[in-house]
Amino acid sequence: MKKLMNNLKIVSTGSYTPEKVMTNFDFEKIVDTSDEWIVQRTGIKKRHVVTDEDTSDLAYKAALKAINKVNYDTTKIDLIIVATFTPDLMSPGVSNLVQAKLGLSNQDITCFDLNSGCTGLIYALNVGASMLNSGKYNSALIIGSEVVTKTVDYEDRNTCVLFGDGSGCLILENTDEDKLAYIYATSQGELERSLYVDKYIHMDGKKVYLFAVGAMEKAIKKVLADSSLTISEVSKIIPHQANIRIIQSVAKNLKIGMDKFFINIENYGNTSAASVGIALDEYLSSKKHHENEKILLVGFGSGFTYGAALLTL
Repeated sequence: MKKLMNNLKIVSTGSYTPEKVMTNFDFEKIVDTSDEWIVQRTGIKKRHVVTDEDTSDLAYKAALKAINKVNYDTTKIDLIIVATFTPDLMSPGVSNLVQAKLGLSNQDITCFDLNSGCTGLIYALNVGASMLNSGKYNSALIIGSEVVTKTVDYEDRNTCVLFGDGSGCLILENTDEDKLAYIYATSQGELERSLYVDKYIHMDGKKVYLFAVGAMEKAIKKVLADSSLTISEVSKIIPHQANIRIIQSVAKNLKIGMDKFFINIENYGNTSAASVGIALDEYLSSKKHHENEKILLVGFGSGFTYGAALLTL
Protein backbone atom coordinates (compact mmCIF):
# COMPACT_ATOMS: atom_id res chain seq x y z
CA MET A 1 0.00 0.00 0.00
CA LYS A 2 1.30 3.40 -0.90
CA LYS A 3 2.21 5.67 1.97
CA LEU A 4 0.53 8.89 0.94
CA MET A 5 1.15 11.01 4.00
CA ASN A 6 4.37 12.33 5.45
CA ASN A 7 5.24 14.22 8.60
CA LEU A 8 7.42 17.07 7.42
CA LYS A 9 8.62 20.03 9.43
CA ILE A 10 9.34 23.36 7.78
CA VAL A 11 12.24 24.53 9.92
CA SER A 12 12.77 27.80 8.07
CA THR A 13 12.26 29.62 4.79
CA GLY A 14 14.22 32.26 2.93
CA SER A 15 14.00 34.21 -0.29
CA TYR A 16 16.13 36.53 -2.34
CA THR A 17 15.50 38.83 -5.29
CA PRO A 18 18.02 41.05 -7.09
CA GLU A 19 18.18 44.74 -6.25
CA LYS A 20 17.49 46.01 -9.77
CA VAL A 21 13.80 46.59 -10.45
CA MET A 22 12.07 47.01 -13.81
CA THR A 23 8.66 48.68 -13.64
CA ASN A 24 5.94 48.62 -16.26
CA PHE A 25 6.96 52.15 -17.18
CA ASP A 26 10.41 50.85 -18.09
CA PHE A 27 8.76 48.48 -20.55
CA GLU A 28 6.83 51.34 -22.13
CA LYS A 29 10.22 52.55 -23.40
CA ILE A 30 11.14 49.14 -24.87
CA VAL A 31 7.99 47.70 -26.49
CA ASP A 32 4.50 48.85 -27.50
CA THR A 33 2.77 48.45 -24.15
CA SER A 34 1.58 50.44 -21.15
CA ASP A 35 1.40 50.15 -17.39
CA GLU A 36 -2.40 49.99 -17.58
CA TRP A 37 -2.34 47.19 -20.19
CA ILE A 38 0.10 45.08 -18.17
CA VAL A 39 -1.66 45.53 -14.82
CA GLN A 40 -5.11 44.78 -16.20
CA ARG A 41 -4.02 41.61 -17.97
CA THR A 42 -1.49 40.23 -15.52
CA GLY A 43 -1.56 42.05 -12.17
CA ILE A 44 2.18 42.76 -12.47
CA LYS A 45 3.57 46.21 -11.64
CA LYS A 46 7.29 45.48 -11.32
CA ARG A 47 9.82 42.66 -11.34
CA HIS A 48 13.41 42.15 -10.09
CA VAL A 49 16.16 41.39 -12.61
CA VAL A 50 19.81 40.42 -12.21
CA THR A 51 22.75 42.56 -13.22
CA ASP A 52 25.83 40.47 -12.34
CA GLU A 53 24.33 37.47 -10.49
CA ASP A 54 23.54 33.96 -11.69
CA THR A 55 21.06 31.31 -10.60
CA SER A 56 23.40 29.76 -8.01
CA ASP A 57 24.04 33.19 -6.46
CA LEU A 58 20.32 33.72 -5.97
CA ALA A 59 19.85 30.19 -4.61
CA TYR A 60 22.77 30.56 -2.20
CA LYS A 61 21.48 33.89 -0.86
CA ALA A 62 17.97 32.51 -0.30
CA ALA A 63 19.40 29.44 1.46
CA LEU A 64 21.67 31.60 3.63
CA LYS A 65 18.69 33.70 4.71
CA ALA A 66 16.77 30.58 5.70
CA ILE A 67 19.78 29.27 7.64
CA ASN A 68 20.52 32.55 9.42
CA LYS A 69 16.88 33.15 10.31
CA VAL A 70 16.96 30.25 12.78
CA ASN A 71 20.73 29.91 13.26
CA TYR A 72 20.44 26.48 11.68
CA ASP A 73 23.08 23.83 12.27
CA THR A 74 24.29 23.27 8.71
CA THR A 75 26.09 20.05 9.66
CA LYS A 76 22.63 18.43 9.63
CA ILE A 77 22.07 19.16 5.92
CA ASP A 78 22.45 16.02 3.79
CA LEU A 79 20.23 16.82 0.81
CA ILE A 80 20.08 19.82 -1.55
CA ILE A 81 17.56 19.92 -4.40
CA VAL A 82 17.36 22.92 -6.70
CA ALA A 83 14.44 23.38 -9.09
CA THR A 84 15.42 25.49 -12.10
CA PHE A 85 15.33 25.68 -15.87
CA THR A 86 17.99 28.41 -15.95
CA PRO A 87 21.16 26.83 -14.46
CA ASP A 88 24.48 28.64 -14.47
CA LEU A 89 26.00 25.87 -16.59
CA MET A 90 24.84 22.70 -18.30
CA SER A 91 26.95 20.93 -15.67
CA PRO A 92 27.63 20.96 -12.74
CA GLY A 93 24.20 21.55 -11.25
CA VAL A 94 23.16 24.64 -9.30
CA SER A 95 22.78 22.43 -6.21
CA ASN A 96 26.49 21.55 -6.26
CA LEU A 97 27.42 25.21 -6.55
CA VAL A 98 25.13 26.06 -3.63
CA GLN A 99 26.81 23.38 -1.51
CA ALA A 100 30.21 24.93 -2.27
CA LYS A 101 29.07 28.51 -1.68
CA LEU A 102 27.62 27.51 1.70
CA GLY A 103 31.01 26.01 2.63
CA LEU A 104 29.60 22.49 2.90
CA SER A 105 31.75 20.72 0.32
CA ASN A 106 33.34 18.46 2.92
CA GLN A 107 29.97 17.08 4.05
CA ASP A 108 28.20 14.05 2.59
CA ILE A 109 25.33 15.78 0.79
CA THR A 110 23.25 14.44 -2.07
CA CYS A 111 22.90 17.30 -4.56
CA PHE A 112 20.88 17.46 -7.76
CA ASP A 113 18.76 19.78 -9.88
CA LEU A 114 15.40 19.12 -11.47
CA ASN A 115 13.54 20.92 -14.24
CA SER A 116 9.75 20.90 -14.10
CA GLY A 117 9.26 24.49 -15.22
CA CYS A 118 7.21 26.70 -12.95
CA THR A 119 6.00 23.65 -10.97
CA GLY A 120 9.62 22.94 -10.06
CA LEU A 121 9.46 23.70 -6.34
CA ILE A 122 6.46 21.43 -5.83
CA TYR A 123 8.22 18.65 -7.73
CA ALA A 124 11.33 19.23 -5.59
CA LEU A 125 9.18 19.04 -2.44
CA ASN A 126 7.69 15.79 -3.68
CA VAL A 127 11.09 14.19 -4.26
CA GLY A 128 12.61 15.67 -1.10
CA ALA A 129 9.70 14.50 1.05
CA SER A 130 10.08 10.94 -0.24
CA MET A 131 13.81 10.94 0.44
CA LEU A 132 13.38 12.36 3.94
CA ASN A 133 10.58 9.91 4.63
CA SER A 134 12.80 7.00 3.61
CA GLY A 135 14.79 7.44 6.80
CA LYS A 136 18.07 7.84 4.93
CA TYR A 137 18.12 11.65 5.01
CA ASN A 138 17.76 14.08 7.89
CA SER A 139 17.65 17.62 6.53
CA ALA A 140 17.00 19.09 3.10
CA LEU A 141 17.41 22.42 1.40
CA ILE A 142 14.61 22.63 -1.17
CA ILE A 143 15.26 25.59 -3.46
CA GLY A 144 13.54 27.14 -6.46
CA SER A 145 15.88 29.55 -8.22
CA GLU A 146 15.67 31.23 -11.60
CA VAL A 147 17.29 33.88 -13.73
CA VAL A 148 14.36 33.82 -16.13
CA THR A 149 15.58 36.98 -17.84
CA LYS A 150 18.30 34.87 -19.50
CA THR A 151 15.52 33.58 -21.74
CA VAL A 152 13.39 36.71 -22.20
CA ASP A 153 13.01 38.23 -25.68
CA TYR A 154 12.67 41.95 -25.00
CA GLU A 155 11.16 42.44 -28.43
CA ASP A 156 8.20 40.17 -27.65
CA ARG A 157 5.75 42.34 -25.75
CA ASN A 158 3.48 39.39 -24.92
CA THR A 159 6.11 37.59 -22.86
CA CYS A 160 8.84 40.06 -21.85
CA VAL A 161 6.63 41.90 -19.35
CA LEU A 162 5.75 38.74 -17.45
CA PHE A 163 8.99 37.50 -15.93
CA GLY A 164 11.43 38.31 -13.15
CA ASP A 165 14.35 36.71 -11.32
CA GLY A 166 14.53 35.34 -7.80
CA SER A 167 14.91 32.41 -5.43
CA GLY A 168 13.01 30.79 -2.58
CA CYS A 169 14.24 28.16 -0.10
CA LEU A 170 12.75 25.80 2.47
CA ILE A 171 14.66 23.87 5.13
CA LEU A 172 12.77 20.61 5.65
CA GLU A 173 13.18 17.84 8.20
CA ASN A 174 11.32 14.62 8.79
CA THR A 175 9.65 14.73 12.20
CA ASP A 176 7.71 12.66 14.72
CA GLU A 177 5.50 15.69 15.34
CA ASP A 178 1.99 15.71 13.94
CA LYS A 179 2.83 17.73 10.83
CA LEU A 180 0.63 16.39 8.06
CA ALA A 181 2.11 16.78 4.59
CA TYR A 182 0.77 15.54 1.28
CA ILE A 183 2.23 16.35 -2.13
CA TYR A 184 0.69 15.72 -5.54
CA ALA A 185 2.82 16.22 -8.65
CA THR A 186 1.74 15.18 -12.11
CA SER A 187 1.99 16.00 -15.80
CA GLN A 188 -0.10 16.31 -18.93
CA GLY A 189 2.58 15.83 -21.55
CA GLU A 190 2.06 17.62 -24.85
CA LEU A 191 3.99 18.04 -28.09
CA GLU A 192 2.34 21.20 -29.38
CA ARG A 193 4.88 23.53 -27.80
CA SER A 194 2.25 25.62 -26.07
CA LEU A 195 4.89 26.79 -23.60
CA TYR A 196 8.55 26.11 -24.26
CA VAL A 197 12.03 27.60 -24.08
CA ASP A 198 14.84 27.41 -26.61
CA LYS A 199 16.87 30.58 -26.74
CA TYR A 200 13.77 32.47 -25.63
CA ILE A 201 10.47 31.76 -23.89
CA HIS A 202 7.57 31.09 -26.27
CA MET A 203 3.99 30.84 -25.11
CA ASP A 204 0.48 30.37 -26.48
CA GLY A 205 -1.13 32.57 -23.87
CA LYS A 206 -4.73 31.46 -24.37
CA LYS A 207 -3.90 27.75 -24.28
CA VAL A 208 -1.69 28.13 -21.21
CA TYR A 209 -4.39 30.13 -19.43
CA LEU A 210 -7.06 27.47 -20.03
CA PHE A 211 -4.73 24.69 -18.95
CA ALA A 212 -3.55 26.53 -15.85
CA VAL A 213 -7.01 27.24 -14.50
CA GLY A 214 -8.14 23.62 -14.88
CA ALA A 215 -4.90 22.16 -13.59
CA MET A 216 -4.74 24.31 -10.45
CA GLU A 217 -8.38 23.60 -9.69
CA LYS A 218 -7.83 19.85 -10.08
CA ALA A 219 -4.66 19.86 -7.96
CA ILE A 220 -6.32 21.74 -5.10
CA LYS A 221 -9.30 19.35 -5.09
CA LYS A 222 -7.02 16.31 -5.28
CA VAL A 223 -4.86 17.30 -2.33
CA LEU A 224 -7.86 18.21 -0.17
CA ALA A 225 -9.66 14.95 -0.98
CA ASP A 226 -6.60 12.76 -0.39
CA SER A 227 -5.88 14.57 2.88
CA SER A 228 -9.52 14.35 4.02
CA LEU A 229 -9.65 18.11 4.51
CA THR A 230 -12.02 20.86 3.49
CA ILE A 231 -10.91 24.20 2.13
CA SER A 232 -12.04 25.85 5.38
CA GLU A 233 -9.32 23.90 7.23
CA VAL A 234 -6.61 25.46 5.05
CA SER A 235 -5.42 28.85 6.27
CA LYS A 236 -3.92 30.06 3.01
CA ILE A 237 -3.45 28.95 -0.58
CA ILE A 238 -0.11 30.05 -2.04
CA PRO A 239 -0.32 29.77 -5.83
CA HIS A 240 2.27 30.09 -8.54
CA GLN A 241 2.38 33.82 -9.28
CA ALA A 242 1.95 33.79 -13.06
CA ASN A 243 -1.13 35.87 -13.77
CA ILE A 244 -3.73 37.37 -11.44
CA ARG A 245 -6.51 36.44 -13.85
CA ILE A 246 -5.63 32.75 -13.57
CA ILE A 247 -5.85 32.92 -9.78
CA GLN A 248 -9.13 34.85 -9.95
CA SER A 249 -10.63 32.23 -12.25
CA VAL A 250 -9.53 29.39 -9.96
CA ALA A 251 -11.06 31.20 -6.97
CA LYS A 252 -14.31 31.73 -8.85
CA ASN A 253 -14.56 28.12 -10.04
CA LEU A 254 -13.91 26.79 -6.53
CA LYS A 255 -16.16 29.42 -4.94
CA ILE A 256 -13.27 30.63 -2.76
CA GLY A 257 -12.73 34.28 -1.82
CA MET A 258 -9.56 35.89 -3.12
CA ASP A 259 -8.58 36.59 0.49
CA LYS A 260 -7.84 32.86 0.77
CA PHE A 261 -4.93 33.30 -1.66
CA PHE A 262 -1.59 34.93 -0.90
CA ILE A 263 -0.70 37.21 -3.80
CA ASN A 264 2.57 39.05 -4.44
CA ILE A 265 2.67 38.97 -8.24
CA GLU A 266 2.53 42.76 -8.50
CA ASN A 267 6.03 43.03 -7.02
CA TYR A 268 7.85 40.14 -8.70
CA GLY A 269 6.06 38.94 -11.81
CA ASN A 270 6.49 35.29 -12.77
CA THR A 271 9.74 33.95 -11.29
CA SER A 272 9.02 30.36 -12.42
CA ALA A 273 10.26 27.73 -9.93
CA ALA A 274 11.13 30.48 -7.42
CA SER A 275 7.60 31.88 -7.36
CA VAL A 276 5.94 29.71 -4.72
CA GLY A 277 9.01 29.74 -2.47
CA ILE A 278 9.25 33.52 -2.49
CA ALA A 279 5.52 33.83 -1.76
CA LEU A 280 5.69 31.28 1.06
CA ASP A 281 8.59 33.10 2.71
CA GLU A 282 6.78 36.43 2.44
CA TYR A 283 3.60 34.94 3.88
CA LEU A 284 5.38 33.40 6.86
CA SER A 285 7.37 36.58 7.45
CA SER A 286 4.14 38.59 7.55
CA LYS A 287 2.72 36.56 10.45
CA LYS A 288 3.76 36.36 14.09
CA HIS A 289 1.94 33.10 14.85
CA HIS A 290 1.36 30.27 12.43
CA GLU A 291 1.91 27.10 14.48
CA ASN A 292 -0.03 24.13 13.06
CA GLU A 293 -1.58 26.19 10.27
CA LYS A 294 -2.26 24.21 7.14
CA ILE A 295 -1.22 25.84 3.89
CA LEU A 296 -1.60 24.69 0.31
CA LEU A 297 0.96 25.41 -2.39
CA VAL A 298 -0.21 25.00 -5.98
CA GLY A 299 1.35 25.57 -9.38
CA PHE A 300 1.62 24.70 -13.05
CA GLY A 301 4.34 24.90 -15.66
CA SER A 302 5.63 23.92 -19.06
CA GLY A 303 5.39 20.29 -19.99
CA PHE A 304 2.57 20.62 -18.95
CA THR A 305 3.42 19.94 -15.28
CA TYR A 306 1.24 20.80 -12.33
CA GLY A 307 0.73 19.90 -8.70
CA ALA A 308 0.02 20.98 -5.15
CA ALA A 309 1.46 20.47 -1.68
CA LEU A 310 -0.34 20.53 1.64
CA LEU A 311 2.02 21.44 4.50
CA THR A 312 1.47 21.96 8.22
CA LEU A 313 3.42 24.83 9.78
